[in-house]
Amino acid sequence: MHNSIVIPYLIHYGSEDQKHDILPRMISGELIGAIAMTEPGAGSDLQNIKTIAVKDGNHYRIRGSKTFITNGALANLIIVAAKTDPDAGGRGISLILVETDGLEGFRRGRNLDKLGMKSNDTSELFFDDVRVPTSALLGPEEGQGFVQMMQQLPQERLLVGVYAVARIERALRHTVDYVKERAAFGQKIAEFQNTQFVLAECATEGTVAKTFLDACIAEHLEGRLTTEKASMAKYWLTDLQARIIDRCLQLFGGYGVMAEYPMERMYRDNRIERIYAGTNEIMKLVIARGLLRD
Repeated sequence: MHNSIVIPYLIHYGSEDQKHDILPRMISGELIGAIAMTEPGAGSDLQNIKTIAVKDGNHYRIRGSKTFITNGALANLIIVAAKTDPDAGGRGISLILVETDGLEGFRRGRNLDKLGMKSNDTSELFFDDVRVPTSALLGPEEGQGFVQMMQQLPQERLLVGVYAVARIERALRHTVDYVKERAAFGQKIAEFQNTQFVLAECATEGTVAKTFLDACIAEHLEGRLTTEKASMAKYWLTDLQARIIDRCLQLFGGYGVMAEYPMERMYRDNRIERIYAGTNEIMKLVIARGLLRD
């Protein structure tokens, strides 16, 4: 979140003053970054956020609430998506840099208890007439926030794909080690044909996945990765991750669901990846619209 999602917003859209002021403090850890898009009534449908930023002289007054915010309990630099023109739909959204230390009207809600990803704090945030200078606007003018988020989401979705392939490889490594050691019915589990078929299928699918991911990364580094292909990577790799982790866990038997074994945590942690950064259903809509548009 801090390195690969928040900092690129500053690099791509920040003014020179914002970059010189904020980036060194983010690198040092003085500032911890988060981005506040999701609201209680607006998840994937970002155009319908209700948080507003009203201009008041040379300041904005921000009112609204956010939820499911990664780094929300720790972050003290939050990119807030807010409506600067409530009547303009997606074209009325702007991104505003909010430094929260000592900021009047800013409140953190609960650190949410969730399935998996226990090492990430995920929180509610409240903005009760929070006052920030107009110089905190990200970008040269209001109304660019939705476009900015759409431009940056492919990298976030590709990053989720990287997590998925990494977990696939880790699940296979742990499973191969386990079946070589565990015995049942007088032989190692690895010696059963069913085990060998499952591992062969999972390894093949994992290799195909990594090949596709590597191609997407190469295109991204060259500036050629499309939104549609990033959406393909996000949805397909996370769906595949879930299937492979489930099959590997099965080979662990009862030990697979024990917290002292790695499969239990991987099984929990992977579930959210089909939801955050845009649900996999939304990814399919993005892909289909791209096909039909062409």
